[in-house]
Order: sequence, then structure tokens, then C-alpha cells
Amino acid sequence: MSRARILAVAVLAACVSIVSAQAQDLASVWKGKTVTIVVGTSAGGGYDTYARMLGRYMGRHIPGAPSVVVTNMPGAGSHLMGGYIAGVAPKDGTFIGAPFSAQPLGPVLEDASQLRYDPAKLHYLGSADVDAFLCIIGKNAPVKTFAETFKTELIMAGTAETGSTGYLPVLLNNVLGTKFRMVVGYPGTREMTNAIEKGEVHGMCGMNWSSIQTQYANMVKAGDLAILAQENLTGHAEMDRMGVPRTGDFAKTEEQRRVLDIVYSQQLSSRPFFVATEVAPERVAALRKAFMDTWKDPELLAEAGKMGLQIGPVSGEEVQAFLAKIYTSPPDLLAKAKEAIKVKR
Repeated sequence: MSRARILAVAVLAACVSIVSAQAQDLASVWKGKTVTIVVGTSAGGGYDTYARMLGRYMGRHIPGAPSVVVTNMPGAGSHLMGGYIAGVAPKDGTFIGAPFSAQPLGPVLEDASQLRYDPAKLHYLGSADVDAFLCIIGKNAPVKTFAETFKTELIMAGTAETGSTGYLPVLLNNVLGTKFRMVVGYPGTREMTNAIEKGEVHGMCGMNWSSIQTQYANMVKAGDLAILAQENLTGHAEMDRMGVPRTGDFAKTEEQRRVLDIVYSQQLSSRPFFVATEVAPERVAALRKAFMDTWKDPELLAEAGKMGLQIGPVSGEEVQAFLAKIYTSPPDLLAKAKEAIKVKR
């Protein structure tokens, strides 16, 4: 064997040894431990459904094969949970946050000084899907079409003014001129849907298409719920075929479209997951890989198929790059987007 060949083999063996040692080190981080996924919404909703699906399979893809449990900490548009993960929970990669889709845009759409942590500094593992937001109404709503909302008041449910279900209707009021009146304080989509069914409110904006498919398809089929509009500019193929209008099509100026686009951009990370800023880079990398591998797990995909749960994962690197782009948008545009989601008092 030539000298060069011997050297190449030695280098390869050294690299394999290093990779093996790193894998063993990472396995020791999680072996025998419990990873906790903390959902920033109440149990039973769409975000909770994705988190529990992830929890059932992710342990087998994390080095050391830890057990995984899921718990709920709703409140303040997922910022209660975000503050817990960022400030209280261990920073060793054993706690994962599962927030509302709007939570990563906290520094852009909210008063960052009021937050107990900086969502921009968190490490995002990825998103379970790219989803579409919808406005939905109950059978007792005084309108049947989105066009009618410019003349007739609708009472809409939301979690909090800072949560997507709270500010998406407000956005439409301020930018387009709809007449939605908000009632906030509901823990999650399940409670809001119950309120619609009982006639406490007329509807809500911010429901995800995947939630409609998996949890409320029977209510839509029975006529108890109806999809009023798609909250986006580009449209969702299936809803386009159904003839559901896009709110973006009602924009009258380019500035209105740009403001809507800033807020609606969160749909790229519609089911986000993150860990704290202080989690070591190699552990973040391992969790990101495990996250993506989990959503490709054949058993998970089979279960999701039976449930009708839409799976379309976005990597942590992609989510982080997308958020960085939004954070660095023109300041005047960001200021207008922030103003557009505020209730006019």
C-alpha cells in the first residue's frame, strides 16, 4: 500500500473515531432522561395535536433515545410558555417549546420591551408544516360571505390581543375595513370552536386548514362551521378549488398588500418548535436532525395519514433564515405592520 493511501486510510479512521465519539457524547446527554415538549396552547387543539404526534416518535430519533412527554402551558399568546422555556426550564436540550405560529414574530409585531425573553434569540428546531390561516363562522353568523363583513359586524373569538387569533381579525379591520369585534381570553381553538357552536361568538380568524381537516371536518360537512376566507395573498390550492376567497385580494393598495404579507408570512412556520438560546450548538444540531427525521418516520406518517393530519416539515435552518429576513425588513414597513394589528380604542 502506498504512503498516500496509508495516510488517507488513517485520516478516514480518525474522522470515523471522532464522529463515533461525538455520537456517544450526545447519547450520554439524553440517555435515561426525559424530554418535555411544552405546548403554549390548551390541550386538544391543532398545536397540541402536532406536539403530541411529535412526542410519540421523536424519542427514537434523539441520541440516547430519551422518553418524551408533552404538557400544556397556555397563556399570553404562547409567551407564558416562551418565558418559561427561555428563563426557567433547564437549558440542556431537554425542554422544547411548541408555540402559536405568531410567537416567533413577537419582536416584530409586539412591544418587545413587554416580553420576558427575546423570541429572535431562540433556536428553532423547525416547523411541522406550512399551513394556511382561515376565518371561520358558525351557522348563526349574520353573514355568509367575506364581502359582507365590510358592512355587518361579527363577534370573533381570540386567545389574546397578542395572539394570532386575537390580532388577525384586527388586522383585517385596520387594513381592509372589515367590522370584526373581538372577544379575547379563550385558551385555544377548541374552546373558541365550542363558543362558536354555542352561539357565544360568530366565528374566529386564525384557524389552521390542517385543524379543519383533522378535527372539524364533520362540523363543516354538517353546516355547523363554514370557511369564510383564506388569510393569505397567494392562496391554498385546495381552498382555491373550493372557491374560498383570499383576504389579500381585497387589498386596494400595494402598501396594504405588503403589510398583510408581513403578518401572514408566519404561515411558513405555522407549527414551530424551539429550544432556549443557551442550549449548546451541537445539541441544537442533534435536535434539529431528530426533528426532521421524526416527521419522516414511516410509522408517524402512517398514523398522520389515518388522522388526515397534514405533514410538511420545514427545517430549523430554514425557519431561522426566514425569521432573520422578516426581522430585517424595512423599519417603516415593520412599524406599519405592528400598528395594523393594534385594536383602535
